[in-house]
Amino acid sequence: MQRFKNILLVLSPEVEERAAVDKAVSLARQNGARLTLFSVLKEPPGTGCGDSVVQQLLASAIAERREWLRGLIITSQIDGIDVVINVVEGVSFLEIIRQVLREQHDLVITTAEEVKGIRPRLFGTTSMHLMRKCPCPVWVVKRAQTRPYTRILAAVDPSTGGPERDSLNPKILQLAGSMARMEAAELQIVHVWHLFGESYVNNRMSEQDIQEAKTHDKEQHKRRFDNLLGRADFTDLKPHLHLVEGYPEDRIPALVVAQNIDLLVMGTVCRTGIAGFLIGNTAEEVLNQVECSVLTLKPEGFVTPVTLE
Repeated sequence: MQRFKNILLVLSPEVEERAAVDKAVSLARQNGARLTLFSVLKEPPGTGCGDSVVQQLLASAIAERREWLRGLIITSQIDGIDVVINVVEGVSFLEIIRQVLREQHDLVITTAEEVKGIRPRLFGTTSMHLMRKCPCPVWVVKRAQTRPYTRILAAVDPSTGGPERDSLNPKILQLAGSMARMEAAELQIVHVWHLFGESYVNNRMSEQDIQEAKTHDKEQHKRRFDNLLGRADFTDLKPHLHLVEGYPEDRIPALVVAQNIDLLVMGTVCRTGIAGFLIGNTAEEVLNQVECSVLTLKPEGFVTPVTLE
């Protein structure tokens, strides 16, 4: 994989980072890429102390965090890799995206937070913010996945959906194929389709007419799926293909479990909403259910709402 040359690895001593470090080091070594070890500290709260005391505490914490990152360099066999260390204070996802904008990173690697609670989730607030707003691909690594990936799933949607999807699908396939080659993993590709307006026509059409409409619709989706795959070079990978009827938020998480997928590669189609750029509803529902590592991409022309100021 020669795609990534300027990798940002986000680290925190509060999280077990071994899997993410190993993946980042391996990728940087294979690509001859620069690797930046990046960590964000919260600013110490004012507790009645003067500003000078707060700044001293912050400077001390930053120095301590830098030493921790230097220790990772020693223990992670990063010799021969161009490594940079940077520690800042602020809101984690904002500072990560600002670092991407300043230094033109082409990939962010971070560890999944694994949120506990009534509805446990693999991805916490920072991961979801990055997958919504970060302009470059974001690879969120599951802590427990220390072994090489054995199965990688690329989720595409070649339906007629405008330039965003048209630009995303080839990028998803290219990146998933590169990851499969790097990890010597099996590549699987899924397209989930459903008959548009099926719930509406169920009570207005006969069962035979509905089945005929589904057959016709499936043929159209298969033709688009085949056309998309025909433009990709997978002769060495022989991917397993899944053309599945249903809804992506249901079928993709189910396929991840059924096929024991280690890494899901998917796009996040963003649009403007009340609170700025929001991740597509379907993508968010998928991400809230899967329990594997995820690599997400943005469509061409995406502009992050985060600024350097």
